Amino acid sequence: MLGIIEITSWHYAGFLACVLIFLALDLGVFHKSAHVVKFREAIGWTTLWVTLSFVFGLFIAPALINGWEKQDTVEFITGYIIELSLSMDNVFVIALIFTYFRVPLQFQHRVLFWGILGALVMRGALIAAGAAIIQQFAWTLYLFGAFLLFTGIKMMFVSDEGVHPEKNPVLRLTKKFFPVTPEFHGQKFSLREHGKLLLTPLSLVLLMVETTDLIFALDSIPAIFAITTKPFIVFTSNVFAILGLRSLYFVLAGAIDYFRYLKVGLSLVLVFIGVKMLIDPHGHDPKWFQVKIESTMSLIIVGAIIATSMAMSVTAGRREKQSRNDSKNS
Repeated sequence: MLGIIEITSWHYAGFLACVLIFLALDLGVFHKSAHVVKFREAIGWTTLWVTLSFVFGLFIAPALINGWEKQDTVEFITGYIIELSLSMDNVFVIALIFTYFRVPLQFQHRVLFWGILGALVMRGALIAAGAAIIQQFAWTLYLFGAFLLFTGIKMMFVSDEGVHPEKNPVLRLTKKFFPVTPEFHGQKFSLREHGKLLLTPLSLVLLMVETTDLIFALDSIPAIFAITTKPFIVFTSNVFAILGLRSLYFVLAGAIDYFRYLKVGLSLVLVFIGVKMLIDPHGHDPKWFQVKIESTMSLIIVGAIIATSMAMSVTAGRREKQSRNDSKNS
């Protein structure tokens, strides 16, 4: 029988303190001046965040938390991979937002940095609310499962609608109360002219990124509750996935065309997780039947789906490129 993880407020405080230190070093030291993040730098940061995530799940958490067992590590890694995978779809939407607003490359990292701070607060609130609801009303896991199943099927058959800032209620409300400058002013989000506060287009981009992450969080957070209902694991796996989102953006944004089947893979992940939640609800005693899917098996299935979709995407991209070269040479 698995032990009970003994999580105190000090664990949360210590974890958040480390995250804030990393973010302060990121913005205050490594990215103090605005510059274009090249592919090589992005790969390095992505590798660092992925490594830190696995080190935390495999070594740090088991060493510092009483009751942390192998099953908890598997749940953390599975949850992290799910959250990171679903973040890939968010990356492509962010790329569309940056393209729409014509955000200079050297300012994109700063937008993502502040966007991540907002995302951490929003996701923390959503996770706390979700955990409290599940604890009081365990049957809501069935609702989450049905929602994820519907979302996965919809994602598979409905094409992207693109970016429409004019439909964003947050942006419309902001423009009502604050005037917006027609041009960017460096990496500033706001400025004062004649004592009047003005927002720059960069602030609108930040609001779009924040609201986009909130929408994606409504899919990704219920998804991880299919793996575990332990709030600390849900929270930490989400945080690590979000921290790696910035560097992941700069890795993937320039290669969107090479991941044409990734959306299909993500939709299949959501369908699988939705089905798992319906037939294997954690913390709820089913009245009819229950099919137990171990976390290790979930990790294997999710990893296989994502890896297959990416491999198919890369293969299709290479074949298309080869076909174009053959056509030019003929």
